Amino acid sequence: MSQYLVLKNVEVQNANAISGMTWGFPAPSHFLGFAHALSRKLKSDMADVISLGGTAIVCHSHQVQAHKPGGYESVFSLTRNPLTKEGKTAPFNEEGRMHMTVSLIIEVDGEVGDINAEQTKDENIKELIQYVKQRAPQQRLAGGIITGIKDVRWFDTGEASEKKLRRFMLSLLPGFVLQDRTDRLIDHHESRPDTTNKRDMLDSLLDFISFQSVATPDSETDPQEGDVCQWSLLPKPDKGWFVPVAVGYKAISQVYEPGIVKNARDNETPFCFVESAYGLGQWISPHRVTNIEDIIWSYSVEDDLYLCRAGRKDYPTELETIEL
Repeated sequence: MSQYLVLKNVEVQNANAISGMTWGFPAPSHFLGFAHALSRKLKSDMADVISLGGTAIVCHSHQVQAHKPGGYESVFSLTRNPLTKEGKTAPFNEEGRMHMTVSLIIEVDGEVGDINAEQTKDENIKELIQYVKQRAPQQRLAGGIITGIKDVRWFDTGEASEKKLRRFMLSLLPGFVLQDRTDRLIDHHESRPDTTNKRDMLDSLLDFISFQSVATPDSETDPQEGDVCQWSLLPKPDKGWFVPVAVGYKAISQVYEPGIVKNARDNETPFCFVESAYGLGQWISPHRVTNIEDIIWSYSVEDDLYLCRAGRKDYPTELETIEL
């Protein structure tokens, strides 16, 4: 049995659109961080009993603040800051921003009925919902400002029949759910022909997200340079809306004692250098989801890896260590 808080149609302005080498949508860590921050702000009587954990991400609309001045390459639209007192152009930090409307399905760990023994479980749920309605808009989501939340609901899979679950998923339309498909990336990587004696995971990832074409010469017997040929697109490994996803971080150094590394933000916490880790995601329609746990992203910490995963999947360690 799993319990969830559902934040419907959260409108966010100026959210961060860049995650590592990817751009276009915030990484899952942004949404997990939002749920974690909200959990830490629960009232003491609530925080002693429950916590907010994994999160499913449903995107209803998104608008990246970018344009194409040359007609092909996208360029982020940046702010024009006021002039300095000397009349010169003010400096600014280049950043990618976007507006989006999302719904979040946040997993609730613990027994809600134990929050207040003098109240019924339904009364405790109503109190939790009202508190989240008040606190959630005060937070930032992916660095953006929350301008509105349509509704906050409660959903319990233990009390939901298959028909009720389907009705709940249909209520998230129109929109798309971000699903973790790194398992499909691994399968494709293992099946690729190794012609160079060095299989690169990045090449396998690009097979899903890039357009690749191949030339077929008209002369099949003895093709020569300069012959007329026909260009055609190579089929992708699988059908669907696949996207690269920054799924977390990989350590590239040892863990240093507090205060050893100069200019660190916090001199009381151990320090470690990391780089972004990437995986494969797929946007699917909510009506295709038959098990909510398949779309719930959660933290996974193993040795030198700090990852966000969905579906409680276990990936081979030897493939996780391949640097993208």
